Amino acid sequence: MDEGGIPLLPDSLVYQIFLNLGPADVLAAGLVCHQWQAVSRDEFLWREQFYRYYQVARNVPRHPAATSWYEEFRRLYDTVPCVEVQTLEEHTDQVLHLSFSHSGFQFASCSKDCTVKIWNNDLSISLLHSADMRPYNWSYTQFSQFNQDDSLLLASGVFLGPHNSSSGEIAVISLDTFALLSRVRNKPYDVFGCWLTDTSLISGNLHRIGDITSCSVLWLNNAFQDVESENVNVVKRLFKIQNLNASTIRTVMVADCSRFDSPELLLDAGAPGAGPGRVFDLSSDSEDQAVDPGPARAKGLRHVLEGRAQPQLSECALETKAAELLAQGHTKPPERSTAAAGNKLLIFTTGCFTYSPHQIGIKQILPHQMTTAGPVLGEGRGSDAFFDALDHVIDVHGHIIGMGLSPDNSRAWPSGSVVADPMQPPPIAEEIDLLVFDLKTMREVKRALRAHRAYTPNDECFFIFLDVSRDFVASGAEDRHGYIWDRHYNICLAKLRHQDVVNSVVFSPQEQELLLTASDDATIKAWRSPRTVRVRQASRPRPFFSWFASQRR
Repeated sequence: MDEGGIPLLPDSLVYQIFLNLGPADVLAAGLVCHQWQAVSRDEFLWREQFYRYYQVARNVPRHPAATSWYEEFRRLYDTVPCVEVQTLEEHTDQVLHLSFSHSGFQFASCSKDCTVKIWNNDLSISLLHSADMRPYNWSYTQFSQFNQDDSLLLASGVFLGPHNSSSGEIAVISLDTFALLSRVRNKPYDVFGCWLTDTSLISGNLHRIGDITSCSVLWLNNAFQDVESENVNVVKRLFKIQNLNASTIRTVMVADCSRFDSPELLLDAGAPGAGPGRVFDLSSDSEDQAVDPGPARAKGLRHVLEGRAQPQLSECALETKAAELLAQGHTKPPERSTAAAGNKLLIFTTGCFTYSPHQIGIKQILPHQMTTAGPVLGEGRGSDAFFDALDHVIDVHGHIIGMGLSPDNSRAWPSGSVVADPMQPPPIAEEIDLLVFDLKTMREVKRALRAHRAYTPNDECFFIFLDVSRDFVASGAEDRHGYIWDRHYNICLAKLRHQDVVNSVVFSPQEQELLLTASDDATIKAWRSPRTVRVRQASRPRPFFSWFASQRR
């Protein structure tokens, strides 16, 4: 300013100078005088700063809910949970899974140390209860889920047994008394299990039909199985689905589409060269009883197939063809509901070419199927209907290693790969993509989110539990980091460091500025946003523009 209070530099020149500064320097300069402060808040200036700093493509518009470019820059910088505030070391082995209660007041963790731990989520996180599952012959715990009213906890684990054993169990724990209410067999163990209603849960069972052919049975179980009356069902068969080429149903979850306008399914998958997911519309006994086509029928099918096949089919291909022909006349078509908006979707990973999960199966659950009342073992189906048809299948052309539902991941196969042997799937990429599908339209709706990496081959690949909040997507990875992306701009905002593989990430359902990560390093880390940390650490927290001006990140 000169002696008369007139700026020595015009606003346009100050603006051009500020364009050459970084965002922290712009805010620092804005503290000098009123003129510079006014220029430092210019919308066009912060539009340039935003695209340059976050490296967002220029054709991507501003978030529709944003009020200004400055506020949008601040949101992505100041509200992402990237500051480590607490490390929990109560587990003694790899931590595999985390889940929040719907209220956000508690969360549960599962670990290779064979415990399920329940934590209080307060200003400082504290351990509330630890349940040791070794007395029940469990090898480790792998998954947990709170029911809708947060009164019960479903915990899934793996039985002790030989290395190739696939058996597991689901336990239901009361969150009032921490008593074990019931236990349900679950096979294979990576079905995990999930709640359908507040008092009923879904489990799986697997029956072998041939060397590479099987059927998966999904059961609805009452969480309280101490009923006295023999007339009250505690279990009912939901669906019986044929598996080809050594595939099985895994990772079941339930989506209540009536609660959201556009519910989204996220898959941890893909990599370079992966094509878009394809959607196919497929709407065209007792627990220990396997489907047997009969020796005469099997022999006849073999003669028919060998007569048709040129060149002669391998044993695996012959078995698959025979199973497909058997299913053609013995599969119950999907039921159609007149009130589809109120129904729920059962979602799971599956496949048809090889044992590695490369497809998403979707089956509508109708209102009359959401209770254990009625036929216990699916007596309502026709005598010739061995199997239930799926409503939809999404093929992602890669090994699915993570899957999550948004509140409102896979590793790709090489381009052009062909599965010649179901026991030898194509090699999978190191780079992971997050793919997004709309469950109302069954279509891929957003470009993949890419940044994290994985290294294990098909036969050793494990599941990574990702999570979604209102604005962000988070995932773990084998590169010892958790990752956070913005859902609108499809950019990676933060890398959260651990000392080993990050297996599970979860946002607080009530506060997306709090994220938990679980790792093979046997720790759970709590991460909060810079804004939250400032508020908690100071009686008079500094405003963002003053605090950020002092930062160099």
